[in-house]
Amino acid sequence: MNYNETSIRVRYGETDQMGVVYHGNYATYFEVGRTEWLREFGLSYRGMEADGIMLPVVSLSINYKNSARYDDVLKVKTTLKKMPTASIEFEYELRNESGVLLATGSTILAFIDVDKNRPTRCPKYLLDKLRNYSL
Repeated sequence: MNYNETSIRVRYGETDQMGVVYHGNYATYFEVGRTEWLREFGLSYRGMEADGIMLPVVSLSINYKNSARYDDVLKVKTTLKKMPTASIEFEYELRNESGVLLATGSTILAFIDVDKNRPTRCPKYLLDKLRNYSL
């Protein structure tokens, strides 16, 4: 496994009066992609937070190519860019049902120790699960 693909249907409330997805919603689509990427490893934000680790986004980049529209079924392809250290980096591709590239992007999230409110290393349990991950 070197990526995760997740499907999302565009809801009416995510669009403007012309049925075009508002640009800010693309960040949410990327969040869904990385949440599902974590689930493939048996992990969740909830579980990591319970273990005292937060993952705030510290960098977000989106390149818009074409418009997503109301009721489109989108595919978010989420790929780990490199093995995590004190941060984790993802790359994204967003396509519609016809395979048209709508957007690309990337995020960097920092591992934060909740008790100390300071950056920390990637948890060992995540690194162990990524041991056989193909980059």
